[in-house]
Amino acid sequence: MKTHRAVQAATAVTLGLTLAACSGGDGDTDSSAAVTTVSHIHGLGLDPSGQRLYVATHEGIYTPDSKGNPELVGNSKDDFMGFTVAQGKTFYASGHPASGSDGPGNKGLIKSTDAGRTWRSLSLSGKSDFHALDYAHGTIYGYDSTNGLLRTSKDGTTWKDGATFQALDIAVDPDDADLVLATTSDGVARSTDGGKTFAGTRQPVMAFLSWKAKNALYGVDTSGVLSRSADGGATWKKLATVPGGQPQALTAVDAQHVLAATQSGVYEVKDGGKTFTKRLAVESSGGHGPAAATPAPS
Repeated sequence: MKTHRAVQAATAVTLGLTLAACSGGDGDTDSSAAVTTVSHIHGLGLDPSGQRLYVATHEGIYTPDSKGNPELVGNSKDDFMGFTVAQGKTFYASGHPASGSDGPGNKGLIKSTDAGRTWRSLSLSGKSDFHALDYAHGTIYGYDSTNGLLRTSKDGTTWKDGATFQALDIAVDPDDADLVLATTSDGVARSTDGGKTFAGTRQPVMAFLSWKAKNALYGVDTSGVLSRSADGGATWKKLATVPGGQPQALTAVDAQHVLAATQSGVYEVKDGGKTFTKRLAVESSGGHGPAAATPAPS
């Protein structure tokens, strides 16, 4: 949704679709590892079992403590890239090991069943880096940035390969498992066969998408303008500009509830895009440059 890995160079092209580049249970966190702010956010999620916010970053998964300060979940400070909350306490992610850690450079797909306290490898370790993950219809949809490939899996271990193209984020129609959208440098690409092929793109150009209700597809462009589509991306209505500059992640919880991360913070909207509440502070840093996406094939 998305420096230290050579594979990042593969996504560099003309138009800057910006991405913050690579680099337990309810309240069960490592308070000794708390930091003042977080940076380089790659994913957001709200655990339905406790409505707790989880933020995937370049240095671990964080959640707000009772005072709204970021608190490290578990003890992993790995670089979490693709990230999605599948169901209560069950998360899927991808990324890279923390600096100085053992293991392959790409984690493939990993899974947590204790709200991010611990993780286990499921598949594609050393082979794939999913920069975008979505879970819908009992299926994991992943954009594998290492191979420029849309992949799907029912169990997280056996994968079906789909279209090959360059994208930044993906979103799946909550009512149709075959309708998949992807953000590219030319606009939003559309698949009607579960990601096997993508048709030409449609404007506007979006950085991130999230789709949790049939009539409420949300998108944020590279300048932070939040928009909503009630017809699957055919037309869009601009809502407001998310505070804080360049977007880093977007997750819709339902038709009115949206989470967005920018350079200055994680913001929450509960009224469909009118009012933004800051949930977590973000520390801007120039340590990582933007990655970009090339056009999808027409």
